[in-house]
Amino acid sequence: MRRSPFRIAVAGTHSTGKTTFLTRLKELFEQRGLAVVYVHDSAANAKQKGFPILTDHTFESTAWLIARAIELETEATISADVILVDRPVTDALGYLQAALLHTSRSIAPARLQALERICEAWAPEYDLAFVTVLDPSVELGEGRDGDVLFRVRAAEEVARVVDRFMPDRHLLRYGGADAALALAIAAFDDQHRGV
Repeated sequence: MRRSPFRIAVAGTHSTGKTTFLTRLKELFEQRGLAVVYVHDSAANAKQKGFPILTDHTFESTAWLIARAIELETEATISADVILVDRPVTDALGYLQAALLHTSRSIAPARLQALERICEAWAPEYDLAFVTVLDPSVELGEGRDGDVLFRVRAAEEVARVVDRFMPDRHLLRYGGADAALALAIAAFDDQHRGV
């Protein structure tokens, strides 16, 4: 029987090094001959479909992002030894909460609780989780939303959601990728040795 893939999730606000870190980690696992599936953020796809994103997030856009992440991650289990997740389900919920705070909006508590229950149920699927730490001195990537206050709020809310549903997460600080890469490789090796 095939072993379940090892899932590594990296959460955090935009332009905090998630993609760079996961690209390096993917290369390291592939050098070991492992099948790696990299599940990317679907916000661009959500926007193309007409869903509001960033400061305009809604219950519906968040539900779609969470469902899409679960779909892509589940599909990856068919062929992967390792699944790398750039923006786990908790990111969508954190971004919604940041958007609501930023725009002084609210949604029905029952709808928010429904999203929270999905995140709580899915979070244990990740074998290892990181949350990036926002370093305001690092410039935004090209084409990124330039609302600095929203970026800070998104970082805070994503971290809050991750802390709630993935309390064993590790911090990924700017300049700390090498230590995080070593931790990820060691965690994979430990699981595959049966430790």
